[in-house]
Amino acid sequence: MKVVYERPESLLDVPFTYCPGCTHGIIHRMVADTLDDLGIRERTIGVSPVGCSVFAYEFFNCDMVAAAHGRAPAVATGIKRVHPDKIVFTYQGDGDLAAIGTAEIIHAAARGENITVIFANNVIYGMTGGQMAPTTLIGQKTDTTPYGRSVEANGHPIRVCELLSSLDGVAYLERVSTHDPKHVLKAQKAIKKAFQYQVDGKGFTLIELLSTCPSNWGMNPLDSLKWLEESMLPYYKPGVYKDIG
Repeated sequence: MKVVYERPESLLDVPFTYCPGCTHGIIHRMVADTLDDLGIRERTIGVSPVGCSVFAYEFFNCDMVAAAHGRAPAVATGIKRVHPDKIVFTYQGDGDLAAIGTAEIIHAAARGENITVIFANNVIYGMTGGQMAPTTLIGQKTDTTPYGRSVEANGHPIRVCELLSSLDGVAYLERVSTHDPKHVLKAQKAIKKAFQYQVDGKGFTLIELLSTCPSNWGMNPLDSLKWLEESMLPYYKPGVYKDIG
């Protein structure tokens, strides 16, 4: 029988331990496929900080480094400057990247560090139990906003791609989604383009992937995909936010 689809070499042959319906597994697969397609696995170093992303080193079949909460861009910067021939990526969630790691991501982008950031945005703190994140939507209920996030008490959600798009050091920014096959295919192309830009030495690239967290949203996997489409996409509009070509 002809094999038409198999595990990428850049993923270890172990089962994912993410919650059922979580789209981290899909994102992992897309990153791994990219490393295989571009033939860069042997010279790739990934950086995973605190959050659900911390488990990434258990699944990627490449060198991985653990970073303190929010500090992955800083660690990636150090690795890339010491080893400019390596391909360096960070794998971060929205609580990590857009809260405690805000300074690191902004300044890495402003400096134009030649790294790739894979940013999973599921609008909530996942691993620590479902608290409000910087990206949590207005009206969204979380453990720390039981009546829903309000502008008066909590401010507006942060749009990372829009925030970074004004920085001259950025080479490529795109927001994509993981809620259906059509959008996953677009996400795969965006991730591959971001890594290719790094290979070509063009500078800082970030792909924001709208993701699900059924456990902390209190939904089943199918309903979480529908909620992403109906509630997240209107605020976090997919698209290319910067591309120097």
